Formats: sequence, C-alpha cells, structure tokens
Amino acid sequence: MHLARFPRVFLAHLATPLEPMERLSKELGVEIWIKRDDCTGMSTGGNKTRKLEFLMAEALEQGADMVMTQGATQTNHGRQTAAFAAKLGLKCHILLEDRTGYQDGNYNTNGNVLLDHLHGATTQKFPAGHDMPGEMERAAEAKRAEGHKVYVIPGGGSNPTGA
Repeated sequence: MHLARFPRVFLAHLATPLEPMERLSKELGVEIWIKRDDCTGMSTGGNKTRKLEFLMAEALEQGADMVMTQGATQTNHGRQTAAFAAKLGLKCHILLEDRTGYQDGNYNTNGNVLLDHLHGATTQKFPAGHDMPGEMERAAEAKRAEGHKVYVIPGGGSNPTGA
C-alpha cells in the first residue's frame, strides 16, 4: 500500500534511530535493539506520532477547528494529540478516565496532564468504568453546540485512518 495517497501532515522527526541494548543483549545472549520513538518530536515523542500525522491531516481536510480524544489520566496519546493541535492551530479537548483511583495531586495534575494544559488543551475527568466513547460523543455534541467543528479521535488513535 502506498501511504502517499492519504492526506498527511509531516511533523514527526523521522526516521528515528535504532539503538543497541548492549548490556541486556549480553545478559540474554541475543542481540537486542530498541527503536527510539521518544525521538519523534512533538512533546517528547512516542509511538502515536505516526498515526497522528494522518489523523490530523484528516481533521484539517474536514475543516475541524477542534480535535477531541480520550485516554487514561496520564495518556501519552492525549499529550501528543494536544501537541499536534497546538502546532496546527487547532483547539484540543481530552477526556481523561481515572483508571487507577490515585488521589495524589502529582499524578492528577503533573506529567502529561500538565503538558496537555501547557499545549492549550482542555480536559474533563471521569471515574473508571465510564462508557468513554459515549462520553466523547456527548462532549463532542456539546462542543458543536458551542459552534466548534469537532474531529473525534478514538483513544490511542485506533481507527481505520490511524491504522
């Protein structure tokens, strides 16, 4: 399949390096390498960057002014989505599901949550066990009622475009 036929915004720092894991390789007796997806850029990188290049291109093609996604409180996908949105001038709203029950303020306000907000994203928090796709549809409808053109990205960017 030729990916060039799909809309894409090229924001990732590619190709990411491969790095030998010398000590682990020696310990296990086999040669092991790691792909450095932390080097993809976009707010400390990660494995969702490649998906987001296609998802965000589709959002722009559809005329979205806001993207919305969901994940666990410290979602890496949410952080990267917020970074892409900021880079492209889109608003971002992230639904965070508390899958841990941690009440520690550092867990709930620092790390990726802090980066989400620094990138300009708004967030909503839900307790574990909610129907998060349903909550996203309700939140998207509320944002549309405010006048936004919302592009919904499922958790992890897992849809046909993301794949």
